[in-house]
Amino acid sequence: MAAANPTLRRRQLAARLRELRKESGLSIDEVAQKLLCSPAKISRIETAQRAASLRDVRDLAAIYAGGDATETQALMTMAQEAKQPGWWQQYDDPDVRGFIGLEEAATSITVYETCLVPGLFQTEDYARAVIKGVLPRIRPDVLQERVETRLKRQELLFRESPPRYWTVLDESVLHRHIGGPGVMRAQLARIVELAELPHVVVQVVPFSVGAHMGLDNAFTFLQLSDPAVPDTVFVEGLMGLIYLEKPTEIEIYREALESLRAAGLDPARSAARIAEISRSYAE
Repeated sequence: MAAANPTLRRRQLAARLRELRKESGLSIDEVAQKLLCSPAKISRIETAQRAASLRDVRDLAAIYAGGDATETQALMTMAQEAKQPGWWQQYDDPDVRGFIGLEEAATSITVYETCLVPGLFQTEDYARAVIKGVLPRIRPDVLQERVETRLKRQELLFRESPPRYWTVLDESVLHRHIGGPGVMRAQLARIVELAELPHVVVQVVPFSVGAHMGLDNAFTFLQLSDPAVPDTVFVEGLMGLIYLEKPTEIEIYREALESLRAAGLDPARSAARIAEISRSYAE
């Protein structure tokens, strides 16, 4: 049996604790008073922004479950599994850890890109050129680590039960010269190759579309198998990754995805367009 994904378990635990508190009729402030802690701590545990310790979970279970051994054991098991290290836990940036953890747990990944090929599609040479371009002073060892991380992430596309992966690319992604003509030819060939996988869909939004809902920024939409865990949108900007989970926020990006899919070329025409642009990268 595959090991539980710790990022998913942490979110499942948060969702269950929030549900149990509401069923008990207690407010966050009332729970905080019982545990002699701040309301902010309870709120952060319930939104998975803070890892719940085993003691926290035991104490919360005593309040919510009223001594129900089955419920308490289920909560403690989730808490223990949430503490198991995933391969991505080696990275210092908590946003990166959170993103990769959810990406690993997702059953459906939808990516819209305005400038760059999505990380799960990048060749090693393209990834290296992108990272060096964004971080010109990066140390060689850190550069290599980041490239290896990007390649490691791609393994999920080839596992036994891969997620459904749908990417919509603005045509500018295909025309942006990254790493030279040879790198670009190989990169576009890689996109066409991956588009042939049964669980992968690639669409291109051509320049002829003009203004559309995706002009502002790129984003990633992750859906997980557990209905108790909310869908998550990641938007990357100058301040790092921004997590969006509120239903109103998710609905905006869901609408944007539907609009972008409608604006994009169908998969066959998209593959033909990518191949056509690839031929423009002469030696």
